[in-house]
Amino acid sequence: MDSSRGAGGIPWVLHVDLDQFIAAVEVLRRPELAGKPIIVGGRGDPTERAVVSTASYEARAYGVGSGMPLRVAARKVPDAVILPVDHEAYLAASETVMDTLRSRPGATVQVLGWDEAFVGVQTDDPEAYARLVQAAVLERTRLHCSVGIGDTLVRAKVATGFGKPAGVFRLTAANWLDVMGGRPTKELWGVGPRVSGRLAKLGINTVAELAASDPRDLVPEFGPKMGPWYAQLGRGDGASVVDETPWVARGHSRETTFQHDLSDPLEVEDAVRELAARVLEDVAAEGRPVVGLTLKVRYAPFLTTTQGRKIPETFDPNEILAKALDLAAGIEAGRPIRLLGLRAEMAMPDDARKGHTPTRGGW
Repeated sequence: MDSSRGAGGIPWVLHVDLDQFIAAVEVLRRPELAGKPIIVGGRGDPTERAVVSTASYEARAYGVGSGMPLRVAARKVPDAVILPVDHEAYLAASETVMDTLRSRPGATVQVLGWDEAFVGVQTDDPEAYARLVQAAVLERTRLHCSVGIGDTLVRAKVATGFGKPAGVFRLTAANWLDVMGGRPTKELWGVGPRVSGRLAKLGINTVAELAASDPRDLVPEFGPKMGPWYAQLGRGDGASVVDETPWVARGHSRETTFQHDLSDPLEVEDAVRELAARVLEDVAAEGRPVVGLTLKVRYAPFLTTTQGRKIPETFDPNEILAKALDLAAGIEAGRPIRLLGLRAEMAMPDDARKGHTPTRGGW
């Protein structure tokens, strides 16, 4: 139910995004780190194989970004403070933020992750409401957030990037092309460099060009569902109602980066068995059958491949393990492996929300 529509005013979508969330939580616990370049990743040891989970703005100024190998980040910023990931601390802070958003008058909250959520509200002054949200979050958690305002979820999400840090920005049908039209398509939420490259092959390089495209012309490249959807993204159109229905995971995945490359087939099999056991624990808690598996393999030095298959619905852990080992049989023999990952897709309940926001997914 969209409870925000019970109040007076115009319906708006707000996208609330916490600024440098993980780094900010670490600074709250260690105030002496304020203003210093902070990198969070792995166990906080740059000599180990791990990637950056997040970096403070001070570290980002040196080119450090999420997903970068930790040792590379450490070389870029020799005086950075490198900290281990503390999931429990971030989850606790996130829950407090989301509770704060839900407590706002007339708000409907759709959580997207630890550090972001959509808020549906009906008001004649969305900027004033956004600033009240920022003040409430800051007062309760001492964390700053940016707020994007839009007449659709897509426009609100994109607007947030123009408000960072700690600001407010509005994008609507009226100013969408003025602001976004000349920008490359990869700056759209849900596009990214790979899809942007495929669009470029069709002669579509900017948001304005994508917005003006005929959805039918995108079907040969992207299919009957995704082609029109990308054209819709180019216009900033889409859902305009925030849905507070709890998000239902389509799958669970686990992965391990090995401190020393694996090449022995028995070591590889043991690693796949361990991954399967961990994934099955997550799946068992959901109570839904597994319908697909994907194995991710990163060979040394950094070539990543994935292979997946659909399987008949099953709860049987032995059957799921057997299918995972079948996938592992496709690993190149003798080639050093630095990372393995396994994802199990589950059957979706009939009443689960169908992914109308492009924020969740597998690898």
